[in-house]
Amino acid sequence: MGEFLPSVFSTNGLLIGTLVPFLFVLTVVVFVHEMGHYLVGRWCGIGVTVFSIGFGPELLGFNDRKGTRWKLCAIPLGGYVKFVGDMSATSSKADPHVRLLTPEERKVAFHTQPVWKRAATVVAGPMANFLLTIAVFTVMFSLYGRIVTDPIVAEVRPDSPAAAAGFMPGDRFLRVDGAPVETFSDVQRIVSGRAGDPLVFTMERDGQELDLTATPEITEQKDALGNTVKVGVIGVVNTREVGQPRHVAYSPPQAFVQAVKETGQIIARTGQFLKRFVVGREDKCQLGGPVKIADMAGKAAQLGFEWLVQLVALLSVGIGFLNLLPIPPLDGGHLVFYGAEAVMRRPVSERTMDAIYRVGFFLVLAFMLFVFWNDLFGC
Repeated sequence: MGEFLPSVFSTNGLLIGTLVPFLFVLTVVVFVHEMGHYLVGRWCGIGVTVFSIGFGPELLGFNDRKGTRWKLCAIPLGGYVKFVGDMSATSSKADPHVRLLTPEERKVAFHTQPVWKRAATVVAGPMANFLLTIAVFTVMFSLYGRIVTDPIVAEVRPDSPAAAAGFMPGDRFLRVDGAPVETFSDVQRIVSGRAGDPLVFTMERDGQELDLTATPEITEQKDALGNTVKVGVIGVVNTREVGQPRHVAYSPPQAFVQAVKETGQIIARTGQFLKRFVVGREDKCQLGGPVKIADMAGKAAQLGFEWLVQLVALLSVGIGFLNLLPIPPLDGGHLVFYGAEAVMRRPVSERTMDAIYRVGFFLVLAFMLFVFWNDLFGC
């Protein structure tokens, strides 16, 4: 027992070292997501009955002056906002539970609102996640700036894709697959997620432009948190002497612009990863669920609070992106039906919606089980 307690309660132990950072990260991301739904819903005049962080038995809670029950529940793996009249996407104005509403409740019920108000309320959750990421990056760039290096080749690894393509020391990257690059990190960002894809590199050599084609190969590396990740590389090296690393400071407006760019790049990389994953071109071990997130939160907390906040930003943009996928019962699935309703000028039939939602729920459940399996046994 004397050895067990320190392993649980020490700053490197299970409780304080892992569970507390994990709950902090997840609670912030979930709270912001649900607050997006809540704020826009209230702005649209929709009544809210429950705002919950977590599921299951209520641990703490209170009612506000507008009748909303704010509560913290025992299972902290998510949260929800419940609007007046419920928010089940397969419900309609003719459903029994809607017909039982009082005239006052009907005015503020979710289902009785115009389609644009319902769509705005649903999309507000993911948008709030993106805004959180932008806000975190803005603060980080304002406080710390960033280190940049010139995109110049210092060394070409023998027998690498770059060597086979004809790269030479002194070559400067101008564009990668048509995308302009300004720093060596820009090159790494693009190449790392394109293993197996032939890429055209526009280089500057002796004042002339030339195009070289290389296919990144997969290699294992350690990320900043010590996790083993598989990334694409072409086999070029950038040294301090050649890259001339320098610190760039940003004013708050400049930091905001950089934060928007960074968030957009993360969204693009996430979409690219999922597309490659679906067709079997990405390692399944790169996907993780709560166990992997908890492990990353613990490692980030050991490095410092700013690392934990950055993890919040990265997880937030990931949650926002996944929720926009056009799969019921995710937010994106709701938006697909609202879009169809706007075009057809009438709701999609309940029978069709119910069938699609059953399939979507099965897909989401299967994905959750997959990442849980990955966490525990897969990798």
